[in-house]
Amino acid sequence: MATDPSGAQPASVPARPHTPPTLAQVAERAGVSLKTASRAVNGEPRVAEATRERVLDAAHQLGFQLNRAASLLARGLTSNLVGLITGDLANPFYSAVAKGVEQELRSHGMQLTVASSDEEPSRERGLIGEFVDRQVRALILVSTSSDHSDLAGVQSRGIPVVFVDRPGVGIDADSVLLDNRRGAADAVGHLVAAGHTAVGFVGDLSRLETHRERLAGFQDAMRAASLDPDRWVRHDAHDVGAALAEVRGLLTGADRPTALFTSNNRITIGAVRAMIELDAWPALVGFDDFELADVLGVTVIAHDPVEMGRTAARLALGAMERRHVGPSRVVLPTRLVQRGSGERPPGT
Repeated sequence: MATDPSGAQPASVPARPHTPPTLAQVAERAGVSLKTASRAVNGEPRVAEATRERVLDAAHQLGFQLNRAASLLARGLTSNLVGLITGDLANPFYSAVAKGVEQELRSHGMQLTVASSDEEPSRERGLIGEFVDRQVRALILVSTSSDHSDLAGVQSRGIPVVFVDRPGVGIDADSVLLDNRRGAADAVGHLVAAGHTAVGFVGDLSRLETHRERLAGFQDAMRAASLDPDRWVRHDAHDVGAALAEVRGLLTGADRPTALFTSNNRITIGAVRAMIELDAWPALVGFDDFELADVLGVTVIAHDPVEMGRTAARLALGAMERRHVGPSRVVLPTRLVQRGSGERPPGT
């Protein structure tokens, strides 16, 4: 190394700072326009899959990292958070819905934050206020309230509202629902076809729309078979313990049903516990699949809660583009899964 005449070492030349690759460089390498590159890396629609892969490959080769916050601001958005409020986080159904929402949001660079109302309308209102204060990009609700007209104020602030499992009341908003009435009718029709004329119903909180729809489906099928639609109906069995007590009462009374339709997964679990406790085995069909239902041999009305969550997220993310179009109502199908409990004939 050369030195100056005084023998002092020369001052080191500072290294030039590395300049991060730009989106324009990604577009150039991929051979697409800057606008197409932006759509591809942001996960937006209207980009051919082959083009998207070419852009993402170029981004990977160059070491390009998308600045999500800057990207949102460039598109006029202030947050990459979406809020989800459910009725009960302990219920696996809602966990599966949240999983579907999160999967869809992640592919668009968004993040999910989840809270539970514990089926309390006042708590739900408080959580909505907190999410709005945090400037969430959208709000997805499994609502326990009976009137949602006040949420029009949330919509007026540019925050889309999407209802899941239970429809909005008094508001025009997107919703993703199950075909509850048909699913319940299919369950009862299956039990009647096995020879049952004494079919009981154990349902959730009577103020919930899902309960009312499943009860209506039950009654439709009972009337179609010229059977009493109200004789063995029980309401407000919201958790496993309450369901166990209701089923225990039905199965130990003087006038007992030979078959049961339970209107959600938690109620079905309570029913199974009561049946084991009493060593009484009426035919059983439950609405919602649940873990170990296949092992226990429980016949269910199944559906796809993960897809329900994905659909809700897609509606939320696309709401701004559809703001001049009426709300969407998506009804997902159910299916009967036979495992043995629903096929038991009377007297077994």
